[in-house]
Amino acid sequence: EEERYTERVYTIREGETLKLTCLVSGHPRPQIRWTKTAGSATDRIQDSSVFNETLHITRIQRHQGGRYYCKAENGLGTPAIKSIRVDVYYLDDPIVTVHQSIGEAKEQLYYERTVFLRCAANSNPPVRYSWRRGREFLSQGSDKGVEIYEPFFTQGETKILKLKNLRPQDYANYTCTASVRNVCGIPDKSVLFRLTNKTASPTIKLLVEDPIVANPGQTVILVCIISGGEPTPTLMWVRNTEELPKKSILKSETLTIPAISTEDAGVYSCVASNNVGNPAKKSTNIVVRALKKGRFWITPDPYHNDDNIQIGREVKISCQVEATPPEELMFSWLKNGRPLRSSERMVITQTDPDVAPGATNLDIIDLKFTDFGTYTCVASLKNGGIPEISIDVNISSTTVPPNLTVPREKSPLVTQEGDTVDLQCLVSGKPKPIILWSRADKEAPMLDGNMQTESYDGVLRIVNVSREMAGTYRCQTSQYNGFNVKPREAIVELIVLYPPTVEPVYTEIRQGLGRPFSLSCRVLRAHPSKVLDYEWKLGTRLLTVGQLDTRDETAYHLRALNREGYGAYTCDIKNEAGAGRCTFLVTGKAYAPEFYYDTYSVLWQNKPRVYGFKLQWTQMNPNAVDRIMAYRLGIKQTGHQRWWEQEIPTEDNIQKGELLTYNLTELIKPEAYQVRLTPITRFGEGDSTERIIRYSAPVTPDWSKFHCAFEEDTICMFTQDKTEEFDWTRHSAATRDTKYTPNTGPSSDRTGSKQGFYMYIETSRPRLEGDKARLLTPSFNVAPKNPYGNVATNPTYCFSFFYHMYGKHIGTLNVYLRQKSQTGQDTSVWTLSGNQGDRWRQARVNINPTSSFQMVLEGIRGSGIEGDIAVDDVTIEEGECREPPPSSNIRSLASPTAMHIWQLWLTLLLVLVGLRR
Repeated sequence: EEERYTERVYTIREGETLKLTCLVSGHPRPQIRWTKTAGSATDRIQDSSVFNETLHITRIQRHQGGRYYCKAENGLGTPAIKSIRVDVYYLDDPIVTVHQSIGEAKEQLYYERTVFLRCAANSNPPVRYSWRRGREFLSQGSDKGVEIYEPFFTQGETKILKLKNLRPQDYANYTCTASVRNVCGIPDKSVLFRLTNKTASPTIKLLVEDPIVANPGQTVILVCIISGGEPTPTLMWVRNTEELPKKSILKSETLTIPAISTEDAGVYSCVASNNVGNPAKKSTNIVVRALKKGRFWITPDPYHNDDNIQIGREVKISCQVEATPPEELMFSWLKNGRPLRSSERMVITQTDPDVAPGATNLDIIDLKFTDFGTYTCVASLKNGGIPEISIDVNISSTTVPPNLTVPREKSPLVTQEGDTVDLQCLVSGKPKPIILWSRADKEAPMLDGNMQTESYDGVLRIVNVSREMAGTYRCQTSQYNGFNVKPREAIVELIVLYPPTVEPVYTEIRQGLGRPFSLSCRVLRAHPSKVLDYEWKLGTRLLTVGQLDTRDETAYHLRALNREGYGAYTCDIKNEAGAGRCTFLVTGKAYAPEFYYDTYSVLWQNKPRVYGFKLQWTQMNPNAVDRIMAYRLGIKQTGHQRWWEQEIPTEDNIQKGELLTYNLTELIKPEAYQVRLTPITRFGEGDSTERIIRYSAPVTPDWSKFHCAFEEDTICMFTQDKTEEFDWTRHSAATRDTKYTPNTGPSSDRTGSKQGFYMYIETSRPRLEGDKARLLTPSFNVAPKNPYGNVATNPTYCFSFFYHMYGKHIGTLNVYLRQKSQTGQDTSVWTLSGNQGDRWRQARVNINPTSSFQMVLEGIRGSGIEGDIAVDDVTIEEGECREPPPSSNIRSLASPTAMHIWQLWLTLLLVLVGLRR
């Protein structure tokens, strides 16, 4: 109810580890899924949802804040959902930028002028700023020459310090401190700016030409010098909007680009910044010289609308080359290898207003027989350094315009998905032109990403054809490398066949004998899809065949299932490209049982060395198949190979959610066991489920007291904490050698028997002061007061033990509560230090665990060897301690015995009598 009106928020500092745990209950065991909303569209939890009770994000970043949802579902009722908003706190270093009033800049940039110091820092939560001049805190109104304000457009994230008409005292050190008020332990951050009468924005000089023209392979060096600015500006280089070439070498003010290539060309900028005014920027354009992509085309007499070359008519040969820089491009013409000069009948022009720059034309007027031959167009760059490009064009009586056809068997072209196919257009003509391929049925790019793809042989090869590539393609002649006449074009139709895609691909159906059922297979897509054949089979036995025609679904019905009807049913839906298959496995196997892990009071013991376990489970979908007649129970010790098996018969029909119980007995302490449970129907065995059973000492109303006197070697399943410096030792007074430390440790166990055993810490060498030994009880299950009710209250247990702390070097004895739900966090419940005399005393403390728990007994070595601490007769029982321990926060001293209390009263009484006398 509270969460409907208030938002649960978890705050964490950036860079720390986020750990969210979703505590769930329910049966069957719910599946947990963590998802996240808010943040950017691409912000997902590790790129996917997390299926785990605990969400763990190491070194969390600010963009990972947002609302996290934990969803639990087990197929019963509606899913349970809880959410929490994670707020990531951070504070970046503040930055101070300095500006002057517009139009007031002079030679001395900040002399007798108004100056603005702006401070800004990225943070969450919003930052609070404060200013200091030297050691003096500045506030609004504290100095008439200073004004502190917050511009409305910054939404409270920036504070501006305005210095009106600079005075001598304004030349000082200014400190801006950004604070989020120690939220999440984030300390304040400060930045210092020194304002002087020399403070100035940066100025730079770029010691290079603009543009820089270089040949491929040359080394280009750019030098940028800082010519002004206080404080000293920082320098950086950038290229257009791209990164600098990886081979670039940046050293101080010099940028070196070795072995430059055409890919390295672009505008390079030197940028200097010192947070004063605007950054200074100088740029130069690096041009890498190149010649590429030479082409030619022939234009017959345009005045007579000819497509052929004829004697007495005009013909024009055009040549085009891409050149960098274009102004360096030079052309020359050869005829049959000899230089050709412009004349009245052979007119050479360098550019054509109708075409792109970088073209030359040769106009042959009144073509004669003697003009037939090979004409060569030669392109080069001034000053050399780049290989020239030459293009040969033959003009003869055999030069013919292009023609384009598609072979009859090549359109329509039918292929199957996944094949490699060649689309072909036959092109004739001399010279043979380039063929341009494009999509004719839609505006879509070709496979190489361009709208047109060039082909020199008229063939377009498509590898691994997909259904999306089906359609019509256009092939057409290009003006390049041929006649500049109206383009010839043709259409090629590509038909891609693919087998039917069906659903479901695979489904398991569990069904009891004598029941009807139906199987359905549906076509999602297929080509061709007009006539589709279907075929139903059970194993290899043919059941029925037919055609779908206009339908997209076929079904198979069985009125009553018999034993022969179990098996794999397949439905193949076919076209000429292949078949799509639906598979249905019909079985009478029972679903797997589901163990009940939250059982109340599952462990007990009726003999000293064995224990029992109440195995409980529910059956998943028991009515889906025939009645479950029995369960096969398998059990083995973990780590062993041999299974012991027996059958557990069932009498009546099992209902969904019904809790089934079977008692396992004679389990040997403290062994763990692997248990396997398999349901059995008339069909046979169903799916099995396995679990591990581990012994943990129970504290329940049925067995309400745990007691350990350490008389057996197993020490009641107590364990030593191996992470500490040493261990507790099991001893009796009869076997312990006390000749080295006679003035410490017990002379008998708690009952006074010298043969009785107890646990103690041996503080003799090599032990050092402060060394710890930890003794851990077994794990105990918590028994709720009302395990099947709606409200479960946490029970109270009394933890008691006897301790012996005798010796002048006694250290400390601590008791901790360790709970499963609080991993890594032990709660201190009792502590005592120093010499308590040569006798056993009893301590009692109430504990209120909320989940499975252990008690931890920690002994800490004192300053010397006479510091042995012993414990005996450890007890845990339900209910509060009969003699409540004195309260002193969570740490309590040992409860004095009743005799001790009477001794205190008697002493006090004698003192009062003496005073009265």
